[in-house]
Amino acid sequence: MGENNMSSIAPHPVVHVALLPSAGMGHLSPFLRLASLLLHQHCHVTLITPQLTVSKAEEDLLSRFLSAFPQVNQLHFHLPPSDSTISTDPFFLQFASIRSSSHLLTPLLSSLTPPLSSFIYDMTLISPLLPIAESLGVPHYILFTSSATMFSFFSYFPTLAKSESFPGKLDFVEIPGVSVSSIPRSSIPPPLLVPNSLFGKLFMEDSPKLKKLHGVLVNTFEGIEKLSLEALNGGKVVKGLPPVYGVGPFVPCEFEKVVKRGETISEWLDEQPSGSVVYVSFGSRTAMGREQLREVGDGLVKSGWRFLWVVKDKIVDRAEEEGLDGVLGFELVERMVKEKKGLVVKEWVDQSEILGHKAVGGFVSHCGWNSVVEAAWFGVKILGWPLHGDQKINAEVVAKGGWGVWKEGWDWEGERLVKGEEIGEAIREVMNDESLVMKATQVKKDARKAISVGGGCEVALQKLMEVWKKNV
Repeated sequence: MGENNMSSIAPHPVVHVALLPSAGMGHLSPFLRLASLLLHQHCHVTLITPQLTVSKAEEDLLSRFLSAFPQVNQLHFHLPPSDSTISTDPFFLQFASIRSSSHLLTPLLSSLTPPLSSFIYDMTLISPLLPIAESLGVPHYILFTSSATMFSFFSYFPTLAKSESFPGKLDFVEIPGVSVSSIPRSSIPPPLLVPNSLFGKLFMEDSPKLKKLHGVLVNTFEGIEKLSLEALNGGKVVKGLPPVYGVGPFVPCEFEKVVKRGETISEWLDEQPSGSVVYVSFGSRTAMGREQLREVGDGLVKSGWRFLWVVKDKIVDRAEEEGLDGVLGFELVERMVKEKKGLVVKEWVDQSEILGHKAVGGFVSHCGWNSVVEAAWFGVKILGWPLHGDQKINAEVVAKGGWGVWKEGWDWEGERLVKGEEIGEAIREVMNDESLVMKATQVKKDARKAISVGGGCEVALQKLMEVWKKNV
């Protein structure tokens, strides 16, 4: 075709996607990784950022993302001051504020240029955002920032809540078809078992509206949740659900890397033998009590394995003031120094850099879903210690997959003090279990297959792009 003919062809219309995350790194991080995926599909991306962020980690990550992708349109969503007394958790207050202020988004979204082709919002915002999304007249979706198995539970919850045994006589929840088909009462998020609880009301309000969505995006892949994805899309869990797209694994991005001064964690890891280090982190929001933290430290020393431990003392990082001596106690810190086998840090870390290092052979994790998928991506076996919310259900996904274990008897955060002797013994068991290594290696291969040409992630994205191009 000649040059003159080429110049007369109009450029392809641009697919324009708006993204709205909720509060906390567990919600922001997967949204930014999804945004990166969409940018590589040549989408125009508008990122709606509720102001102000709760944690410094969120603020810093947003800054790095926007520096890496200056083409992203940032839409500031200024939230009115909250005077709510429903919770003392600042992340929950932010989430509640986003829900109650969502009507302010209508003029912002309707005036965007080019017009939107699609709108993807957080799983916690269904009820308030549904009428807004419908008024825009574009396909709209949620990003469910947990496992497909947890989404099965979420979608099935209204059916469960109508049963005569709920909540008082309920021993197990049987969800048809999913990989964790039988969920014991002890694994259900505790607030959902309290009659008329805030979270129970949210589940009851939001879940029935799933059928009005055009789809649900989940950071997962067939290698770890094949049965759950098939059950959801086959109508086994709830009939009439929209398509559930396994768009994972979300791969760690360059913009997430944190530049540190002095001796870096990676330099310390470089000095350790391959597979010899246990990485210990309980996520961006979990702040253990000091007595339990000191038992964790005691357990790490008693395990006999090298360890890298990220200590978190406060829910919000801006409130972290006291040093390790104050949090863990001088005696424990002295023991750790004397053993010369561990590195303990009290700061935000680049988790993907750690999990991807050859020295790391195991991960003691709360089983927040982002951490589970990152461990899968790097093929690192997990010792699960679920503490809140969806984490026991996620831990069971790992255990069923054969690349990790979790201790059911350790209960939810604060229900009992898990002693150092138990922790040390559990670490030894996991680190010495070669069958977990073999399965984790297979999961790593499956994760890479999912994002390759013809893999589940790539196929799901292409299906979505086909729908969105019709709305350009």
